Amino acid sequence: MADSKKLKISHERVKKLLTIKPEKGQYTTTTKVRVRDGTTCDVKHKHWTFTADVGEMDGGNDAGPGPSVLQRGALGSCLAIGYVKWAAVLDVPIDSIEVDVEADVDARGTYGLDEVEPGYKGLSYKVYINSPASEEEVMKVIEEADKHSPLLADFLNPVKVDREVKIVNRQKAKVKNPSYAKASEGK
Repeated sequence: MADSKKLKISHERVKKLLTIKPEKGQYTTTTKVRVRDGTTCDVKHKHWTFTADVGEMDGGNDAGPGPSVLQRGALGSCLAIGYVKWAAVLDVPIDSIEVDVEADVDARGTYGLDEVEPGYKGLSYKVYINSPASEEEVMKVIEEADKHSPLLADFLNPVKVDREVKIVNRQKAKVKNPSYAKASEGK
């Protein structure tokens, strides 16, 4: 398991910073996704890059986990990390943690069939914790972590989503920059 002392010190340090300077906790973050090779997506955030795709049955390359798998994995890992952190904060010893995330799916919505809404019909998770602590102490960890889980909050209280579309016309882009067009012609 993680270093409980390090997690607790980090939690207290960040909590103190955000109490003194709340603006430090308010920011916008961006993850970039670029499609290559049909449906294969390169997902980049900071120095991390990973691949997402859909399976061959859906016309994809099966080059990586699909968005729904990543979504469930994101929720499960957010919960698990939260349990580890809150166990450290509350001084509750934990030997191991596992989280299973299950989704009820009706794929007809994805294909525009029978007026079924796309997306999950239900979601559940099971937490397996091995700990020498009392059930009451472990449940306090679970309750605090769930109460403060950002991804669980996004599922329970969906966030507002805005969309902006920028259509790039390569023909116009070349005309707008004549020096680029001239340099390209000589090659």
